[in-house]
Amino acid sequence: SAEQCSSSATGRYKAALAESITGNKSEWTLADLTGGLGVDSWFFSQRASKVLYNEMQDVLCNAAVHNFRVLGADNIVVSNNAVGNASEQVSPTVLLSEFGPDIVYMDPARRGEGGKKVFLIEECTPDVLTLREEIFKISRHILIKLSPMADISMVCDRLGPTCREVHVVATGGECKELLIWMDREWAKEYHIHAVELPADYPESEPSVFTFRPSEERGSTARTVAMTDLTGNDFLFEPGKAMMKAGAYNLVSRRMNISKLGKSTHYYIFTDSDKINILKSLGKVYEILRCEPLDKRTMKTAGKDFPKAEVTARNIPMDTDTLRKKLGVTSGDDAHIFGLKSDSLGNLLLCTNRVLQ
Repeated sequence: SAEQCSSSATGRYKAALAESITGNKSEWTLADLTGGLGVDSWFFSQRASKVLYNEMQDVLCNAAVHNFRVLGADNIVVSNNAVGNASEQVSPTVLLSEFGPDIVYMDPARRGEGGKKVFLIEECTPDVLTLREEIFKISRHILIKLSPMADISMVCDRLGPTCREVHVVATGGECKELLIWMDREWAKEYHIHAVELPADYPESEPSVFTFRPSEERGSTARTVAMTDLTGNDFLFEPGKAMMKAGAYNLVSRRMNISKLGKSTHYYIFTDSDKINILKSLGKVYEILRCEPLDKRTMKTAGKDFPKAEVTARNIPMDTDTLRKKLGVTSGDDAHIFGLKSDSLGNLLLCTNRVLQ
């Protein structure tokens, strides 16, 4: 349960998302069927008029009750039941009918028997697939939190056409969770939101890149050509949310930036006006030198940038091997990339990260 707990940033984001799902009603209610230690329920209670917290394990329920009391969360109703349709479980109908939530939230346990990690949605507890139709009879909206390791297209295919939005949430350089909004009145294609939460969220707004899967499938990236390298170039490395969301070609077209290769998700651009927006969605580096990757250029780069971070992608060596060949150690603001370009071959790029 501690492993699956939300951070304060992602907890606040979920609460804001839930409120927006209700149409920002002045009063709305939410039922958390997988309460755990109560972190998400507490964040929801900061915005909702009333929250139903349900947890099947006594020790977790007792801990949450204590914490709710200490925190003064007097708008949380506590339930201690296993949810499901088995004989020893309470059905969603029995648990939810009287409460009548606007939204039902679930964060299914991602460990099975013996503590083994599971990834398929039907292997998690409770099984959303077997409960969704019954829940939809009571509430129009279901919000599900899943592991960032889950396959988005597979999950949405299994959940069906009521999937309305997928939020891929990252913060601190790490993809934290997938949020799936299901709407029983929705039957169109779902949207994916790649969300990067800033360090001071919610004081600062998150950066969001939104698209439909069909847009990505129908898009072709601009490929880097020699004419794209002007000597005043920048390198864009998408953040964790962007990478998980998979808008690899679409970001090239929308932002008018050139992609290094089909499987090399790095982008070249020259327009400095794009730095801030791209920096909010990942990392931007000023390219100091761009040369073919060979023994000579590696020797020269290692001599000129003895302290640098190193990254290798889709070249005939991994990052550790490239670092050893360069002979560099970590430090300073320099970053040396070994990247494959489909049109220009293997490249060695010496860069400085743009921080301000």
